[in-house]
Amino acid sequence: MKQINSQTTVSPYNKAVKEAYFQILKEARAMLATIKQDELRYSLVREERKLTDLISVIHEFVNPLLYLRLECSTNQQFVINYGFEPIRNDVTLSDRTAHFTRSVYRLTSKEVTQINIEASVSNSWCITECSALYEYVEDQMKYHQFHLIKYKPAISRRKQMKAVA
Repeated sequence: MKQINSQTTVSPYNKAVKEAYFQILKEARAMLATIKQDELRYSLVREERKLTDLISVIHEFVNPLLYLRLECSTNQQFVINYGFEPIRNDVTLSDRTAHFTRSVYRLTSKEVTQINIEASVSNSWCITECSALYEYVEDQMKYHQFHLIKYKPAISRRKQMKAVA
């Protein structure tokens, strides 16, 4: 197994993609924290320290509602893959997954980043069954670690609770 060229992985382009990815992840986790149901705040996280020709996943976040993955492509450029669970019967959850999708494109837009990384968002495949993927990864549990995102009521909800108290 050969290690992927470390000079390429720290290129300005890849650095910008990585920063955008972790900003998307931060916003996604903050949004998920506002959901009351524990099962929708469960997540499985994979982090790789060394990339090789066989391991291209840098970071992966799997949740019953959202999917986010940072990987190194065969041409050694970082790529962001994403997905979301289609929600048909719950407007609140649907709004949250829609917000996530918008944040992926907003945070990688050339208007936001110093280097144009718009091509880093890959739509060669998009996960649309996050809950099924979550269950599959949970059953395998080879590379991922379980995390429960702590519940934090939305700001407007907190203000309402303080007003009542």
